[in-house]
Amino acid sequence: MTNDIVALIDYYEKEKGIDRDKVLAALQFAFLSAYRKMVPGSERIEELRAAIDTKKGDTTIFATLNVVADDDQMDQWNEVVISTASKIKSDVAVGGQVELNVTPKNFGRIAVQTAKQTMMQRLRQAEKELIYDEFKDRAGDIVSGTVRRFEKSDVWVDLGKFEGKMSSRERVSTEEYNVGDRIRAYVVAVENEQRGPEIILSRSHPNFVRRLFEAEVSEISDRTVELRGIAREAGYRTKVAVSSVDENVDPVGACVGLRGARVKNIVRELNNEKVDIIRWSDDPEEFVHEALNRQFSALFTSMKRRKLSASQLTKTN
Repeated sequence: MTNDIVALIDYYEKEKGIDRDKVLAALQFAFLSAYRKMVPGSERIEELRAAIDTKKGDTTIFATLNVVADDDQMDQWNEVVISTASKIKSDVAVGGQVELNVTPKNFGRIAVQTAKQTMMQRLRQAEKELIYDEFKDRAGDIVSGTVRRFEKSDVWVDLGKFEGKMSSRERVSTEEYNVGDRIRAYVVAVENEQRGPEIILSRSHPNFVRRLFEAEVSEISDRTVELRGIAREAGYRTKVAVSSVDENVDPVGACVGLRGARVKNIVRELNNEKVDIIRWSDDPEEFVHEALNRQFSALFTSMKRRKLSASQLTKTN
């Protein structure tokens, strides 16, 4: 094994997080593939094993052969006579098995290069499996990452060991991203495609807002307050309907927080997107009245701040 192979093992183990045993298994498979390409007829050998000494950097190929009494009609690729086998293993008997070192003398740089290509293919597959195993249960979570690159209108986000893709339909139209920006996003799905797993991210999904409220409002986490519905025009306005299982807890006030601290944190994450919190009602008429009342309250508050009369506000709108 050359130093570049050793470095490759360390890289995939430490940087990519692939278990060392899996890395070594990929390397063993690669050297066996290289051996079969180099040695004509070796595809007829039924049992081959690659032994790798990671300290000395040596690789040895062993064939497991069945021990027979004589060489009459002997399968030279899978059998060995007892006289030869006993020199390798003194207590072997006819019908037993023995491992024979079949490493070619020229099993050097050419084999290493062939093995390296095969190993890279296996490790890329192992990396894809690792992505899927780690993220398959994280659909519905919020993750943090750094914008790495752009491909057309898609944004690729560095999540540490892996990358996530935020397509144009999952972006917020009012937001601009630059390489190196730190962002949070909602994991819509982890799709195990033929070309490999793909982590789909979103900042426009209504459930992104849901998860932000769940993280910010403890009463939602302990299920005292329930999010009954979310309507969102990403980048402009979100309406959240809430209710409480405890009559003594105001669901709207719990979500707003002391002096608006909780909802301000959420609005800040949404880049100042307007967030209306409405009390839920099973009565459609009452619920619509509450929603409209909240809407008009926002308009009159805006009018008051700007010191405009109702007629002036009508003209400006």
